Amino acid sequence: MRGGGPVARDDALGDTESGQISILLVGMVALTLMIVMGIVGVTSVQLSRINLLDAADAAALDASDALAAERAYGEGVAGGVPLTDETVLAAATAHLAQRAMPTRLSGWEVAPGTGTPDGRTAVVAVRGTARIPVVSPVLEQLGGGVTITVTSSARSDIVP
Repeated sequence: MRGGGPVARDDALGDTESGQISILLVGMVALTLMIVMGIVGVTSVQLSRINLLDAADAAALDASDALAAERAYGEGVAGGVPLTDETVLAAATAHLAQRAMPTRLSGWEVAPGTGTPDGRTAVVAVRGTARIPVVSPVLEQLGGGVTITVTSSARSDIVP
């Protein structure tokens, strides 16, 4: 009969397909959540890197004014503020100690590579550990985290 009559169904074939869509749905939800958490993690690390770069820029700017008195009295300050590795390191460390650490970071420090390559330019490297939402506790249990190192430079020239 065509139309609105009952349709014959083969129970043996109908039962084998029962519940398959639930497994597919669970898999798709898990995959979607993993992709979203990955995007959140990458974005959080990028924002942490921006916070570190901001701190390194400010520390380098502060360190570029850290006058090395012994060089200033010996050579003068005709071209710019004379610096030493020690004055740059001390000024950068003091600047980070005074600055409030962003909440996206669990720690930061002045990294190796901080100093002056030419006696006039302050180069500051800052290393920090990023806090990633949801993922950080797992990474800490595995004995690691996401460490970010940024470098910034500044120079204080004296224009006559």
